[in-house]
Amino acid sequence: MKTNPVYLLFLLAVTLVFVSCREQPQLITERIQYDVTIKSPSPDYDWWIQNLEGPAREKLVRNLIEKALKGELPVHDYFNNPLDPRQVGYILHDTMLYRLQRQEQPYEFYDTLVVHHIFEADVLRIRFLEEWYYEPGSMQITKKVLGIAPVARRFDSQGIERWQPLYWIYTDKRYPAALK
Repeated sequence: MKTNPVYLLFLLAVTLVFVSCREQPQLITERIQYDVTIKSPSPDYDWWIQNLEGPAREKLVRNLIEKALKGELPVHDYFNNPLDPRQVGYILHDTMLYRLQRQEQPYEFYDTLVVHHIFEADVLRIRFLEEWYYEPGSMQITKKVLGIAPVARRFDSQGIERWQPLYWIYTDKRYPAALK
């Protein structure tokens, strides 16, 4: 059975018309950065609100930390300077020098070293750097992850809670050069 070449050309033309009529996703933003809480801050929330189930969360965080400590991924600090595994280890076991004042006379100042250990369980958020696309016809938003940073809860010398991104792991080869 022979196929008519005109028929094949007609099918090709119809296919091209349908493909070209489909709206292409529009770039909304080249970069957006935000934190996602991965362990629920409240036991009153439904389990899926601001929460990854325990085993999934633990596996993700363990993977981000172990690969950084083993040097299996390029890792950068908050200012996008490259970090080697030893430096990642220093971030996870941070030593701080505090200058304190005694509460009794003569109220002299003294220095003390405090070692802060960051464990997997301390990573309660993930910071994402993403690129977003929007498809008007289907109202779909597509996100491309450009970078991931584990974020740990820390307390400064005054006892104030801070959220510290530990390091960046970029998943797009354009980064971190695109940020400079």
